[in-house]
Amino acid sequence: MGPRQTRDPKLFHYGVNLERRVRANNPLRRIKEKIDFSFVRSAVVGFYGKDGHESADPIVIMKMMLLLFLDDVPGERELMRIVAERLDYLWFLEMDLDDDIPDHSVLSKARRRWGVEVFQDLFIKVVGRCVEAGLVSGDKIHMDGSVVNANASMESIRSGCPELIQQLRAAYRREEAKLETGNEGDDGGAVAAAPRQHRTVSRTDPDAVLMRKGELARPRYKHHRAVDDQCGVITAMETTPADVAENEKLVALVQQHEANTGEKVRTVVADAQYGTNDNFAACQQLGIRSHMKDLRATYTNDAPTRGIFRESDFQYDAATDTYICPAGERLKRSKNPKHNTYVYHGSKKLCGGCALRTQCMRSKNWRSIRRHIHHDLVQEGRRESHSGWARQDRRRRKHLMEGSFADALQHGFKQARWRRLHNQQIQDYLIATCQNLRILFRFERPRQAAAMMMTLQAALSDITKTGILGQLTRIRRAFGHSQLPPPSKHRLLRLPELFPVGP
Repeated sequence: MGPRQTRDPKLFHYGVNLERRVRANNPLRRIKEKIDFSFVRSAVVGFYGKDGHESADPIVIMKMMLLLFLDDVPGERELMRIVAERLDYLWFLEMDLDDDIPDHSVLSKARRRWGVEVFQDLFIKVVGRCVEAGLVSGDKIHMDGSVVNANASMESIRSGCPELIQQLRAAYRREEAKLETGNEGDDGGAVAAAPRQHRTVSRTDPDAVLMRKGELARPRYKHHRAVDDQCGVITAMETTPADVAENEKLVALVQQHEANTGEKVRTVVADAQYGTNDNFAACQQLGIRSHMKDLRATYTNDAPTRGIFRESDFQYDAATDTYICPAGERLKRSKNPKHNTYVYHGSKKLCGGCALRTQCMRSKNWRSIRRHIHHDLVQEGRRESHSGWARQDRRRRKHLMEGSFADALQHGFKQARWRRLHNQQIQDYLIATCQNLRILFRFERPRQAAAMMMTLQAALSDITKTGILGQLTRIRRAFGHSQLPPPSKHRLLRLPELFPVGP
């Protein structure tokens, strides 16, 4: 038998250097190098008192929550067990081997105290790093939405009339706030949703909305996202209850993208759910090319107008702002502010005795036509959506936008970890931050290498025979001594092979 290793456990460890134990290409090294977490302390200083038990370092708490989604750790208790075993986690958190690991409850308490804004600031800072690295063009963005399953079961659903559901929702929020904070007037920082008519509510997560997807209905949220065209960086996002339509968030995402990147949006690419009259008009008013798919072109149910005169058979008179029907009669105009449209309609007297009634309408009263208040802008937006450039952008969107959501699955995107809307917003901000960090590290080094090669080629093209050694010395100083060998005459013969100068 060969030698057998026997060693008694040491009571004390001297000279253990975590800096040497973490490999050089560990992703946590890149995060620590690129992201300055010191802003967290100043952002949360008002949430802590000066007396009593001293809390964990806010920077450590923020890093722990980032690790929770970066490696998709199942839970906060599991994370605290893993931290004690992972040397790279300890190094990233700037802890020693004998430091006490914080209790898992500090994370939930921090989320409740801090609110959404601190995590939004972290997301914006990472977007800024991507902009500085040249990974964001800013002028063209892709939009889409995806539902997220809430942390609530179907057994928690209660149904009733809209008035009762509204009262139950408010009561459940107050009860949960008392359990979390011990304060009846505090709702845990929840973001109030727009008032909508609901007939169901979840007793455990009153902010989630029952939504059917396929054959399965369950409480859900909806995540709205804008992705830059160049490298797929997530530049804007918003989380809402599941019943908020995707087309309602187009303008809000555009404004958030411009605020986060400092770039003006020129083109918006999206699917047919965004191709509504209001969005086409809004894009034209903002000077944005609307490369969304036209919702009207995809609407195949023509049963209401099948076999009767279509809208194109009516002549619009711009001078009088009226429509002339095929029988030669003028339709009166009224406004529908709810849908931003004008309604042009006849009357019982006008349409009742018309000889073309059977060819014009199926209504018992009169024929009506709707026209958007910004009709000309809507038509211009529709023409842009049917262009060849728009179809090409939508083909690129299929893998860029859907790939962004598919990549988010690695960080636990489709299932809510916590309850309530503000907690779901925190989760989505952390997941988007993790995705942007991975994009930053994946594309930054190739771009730096390409920029260095272009600089070298430009410098070599200007080298003269008399000053070649001096030029090489300046190049080495600019890029560091480890990038280029020291200049010498015997290496000059290989320069065209190592760095070929293009035309």
